[in-house]
Amino acid sequence: MADLEDMLRPFVDAGDIPGLVALVALGDDVEVVTLGTQGSSGVPMARDSIFRAASITKPLTAALTMTLVEDGLVDLDGPVDELLPELAEPRVLRTLQSPLDDTVVCERPITARHLLTGTAGHGFCTWESPVVPLLMEQLHQADDDVHAVPAPDEWMRRLSRIPLIHQPGDGWTYNASYDVLGVLVARAARQDLADVMAERLLEPLGMTDTGFHLREGSGDRLTTMYGTDDDGALRVRDEPDGSLTRPPAFASGSGGLLTTADDWLAFGRMLLADGGGLLSPESVRLMTTDHTTPQHREMGGFFLDGQGWGFGGGVDTALVDPWNVVGRYGWVGGTGTSAYVHPDGTVAVLLTQVVVGSPGIEDLMKAFWTFTRTAGDRPPTGA
Repeated sequence: MADLEDMLRPFVDAGDIPGLVALVALGDDVEVVTLGTQGSSGVPMARDSIFRAASITKPLTAALTMTLVEDGLVDLDGPVDELLPELAEPRVLRTLQSPLDDTVVCERPITARHLLTGTAGHGFCTWESPVVPLLMEQLHQADDDVHAVPAPDEWMRRLSRIPLIHQPGDGWTYNASYDVLGVLVARAARQDLADVMAERLLEPLGMTDTGFHLREGSGDRLTTMYGTDDDGALRVRDEPDGSLTRPPAFASGSGGLLTTADDWLAFGRMLLADGGGLLSPESVRLMTTDHTTPQHREMGGFFLDGQGWGFGGGVDTALVDPWNVVGRYGWVGGTGTSAYVHPDGTVAVLLTQVVVGSPGIEDLMKAFWTFTRTAGDRPPTGA
C-alpha cells in the first residue's frame, strides 16, 4: 500500500487533485488509499466518501438490463419500439456531417443489443455533427444540474425528433444510448429506474451508498466537484448543497449514480464471480467481451482509443499503452472516476472529484492504471 500511496500523493501535493480514494483488490487482499479532502469544507477524504460516478454508471446499467433479459422482460435482439414507441420510425442522417433535414429512413429496427453496444445511433462520435448541440440543449447530455433534465416521457419525445447519427449497427456513438436503456428498463419493469436498480442490483450486492440521490444522513460524505476556469485554475464546479438529496425527474442510466469505492468493488467482484448468482455467466461474458468492428472503433475515436466495447464498458483488446491488459473491462467517468476488473481477478477503482480535462487528472489515471496492471504480481499486503 505504501507503493500505491507514494504513486498517488504527488498529484494531491501538487494541488491538481484536492482529494481521492483509490482501491485495488485481488481476492480478499484489498488496498485502499485516501488522500486530501472532500472539498472546500476541509473534511478529510475517507474510504466511504461519496462521489458522482458519472460514466462508471454504465456497467451497472448494462448489468441491470441483462437481469431483465434473463427474466424475459427485455428481448436482446427484438425491436425496442414496443416499449419505446418513440423509436418506431427514426430518421437517420444521410452522412455524419449532413444537415439535420438531410435524412433517410432507418433500415432496421433498434434493438436492446444496439443500445448496449453503443451502435444504435444515439450519441456522440464527432463533435462537429449537427446532432451534438441538440443532445446538449434538449437532452442535457452534459449538464451538471441533474434537475434540469426532463422526466423520461418528455425526454424520449425530444429524442424522437433528433435523427440518428448512423444506421443501427453500422457505427458507434457514445453516451445517449445508456439513457435510452434506462427508460427501456424502467418501462419493461414497470418501475422507476431508481427502484428497479435498487431492487435487482444494488440491494442484492449490498451497495448501500449507491443510488441516483443521497440517502438520508449521508450528505456529509458527498465530495465537492471541481473543474477549471478559463485560465486553467482549479475551481469549484458543484458544491454539495442539498440538491442531490432529492430524486431527479430523470434517473440517468448513462451517468447518474452516486457511489463509493467499496460499493463499486462489490459490483466488480460480482462480475469476477461469473455473476455470483445475480447474473448468468453468459450475461457476464456478453458484458465483458468486445462487440466492435474496425469501423466501430474508427468511428469511436478517442472514446474507444483503439480498444473495444462490451456491454456498458470498454474492453482492452491490445497492448497499445503501458496500462492495457487484454480482457480488462470497465470505464471512466467525466467527474474523474475510473473502475475496471482485470482477468487476473483485480478490481481497481479510482475516485476523484476533478472533471476529466483538468490539469493532472489524466496523468493520475494513467499512473493508477499502470500501477494496477501488475497488481496480481505483487505480494499480498494483508490489509
